[in-house]
Amino acid sequence: MRKGLVIFGVLFFMFALISCEADFAPKPRGFFRIDMPEKKFELVDTIPAFRFESPVYAEITPDYNSPLEKNWFNVEFPQFKGSLHVSHKKIDNNLSVYLEDMHTMLTQHLGKASAITDSLIIDDERRVYGLLFRVEGKRVASPLQFYLTDSTQHFVRGALYFNIRPNNDSLRPVINFLREDVNHFIETLNWK
Repeated sequence: MRKGLVIFGVLFFMFALISCEADFAPKPRGFFRIDMPEKKFELVDTIPAFRFESPVYAEITPDYNSPLEKNWFNVEFPQFKGSLHVSHKKIDNNLSVYLEDMHTMLTQHLGKASAITDSLIIDDERRVYGLLFRVEGKRVASPLQFYLTDSTQHFVRGALYFNIRPNNDSLRPVINFLREDVNHFIETLNWK
């Protein structure tokens, strides 16, 4: 029995020496894997002023924070704890006021933003014009914002928010995934 303990001790000591050859390095902090659903869309024709296509994995809900605004709604992404807040206003010689409001809301993110890039939207056939803003930065609350207008009757504003503390480094795959959905919203919007 004593001989077996000695052999076990020697083997354990040798194994310990062999296994400790490499320098120890802690693993970097990781994040949970995010499974993205398949891209499929359905027509939403329940909004009085316009129609658009929405992802099948999203839910259209009223904007409960603005109960007096009947044409405001959210495109909810429950899987990602995110919402695209969409508002619609009728233009009555006040387009410049709405544009100024949009830029005021966008500049509220300047303190946390490392960059803001915009993409011009011009579709003469559908009479859809506007800008899409990508707001970069680790702690930015709304990484995507846009406005669309026909310049005479309709003004639509959208902003993507997440219902969690913003950490856009870890949310980057989700933001990129939902950016495609926002682009699809813009590309399929048609005025009634």
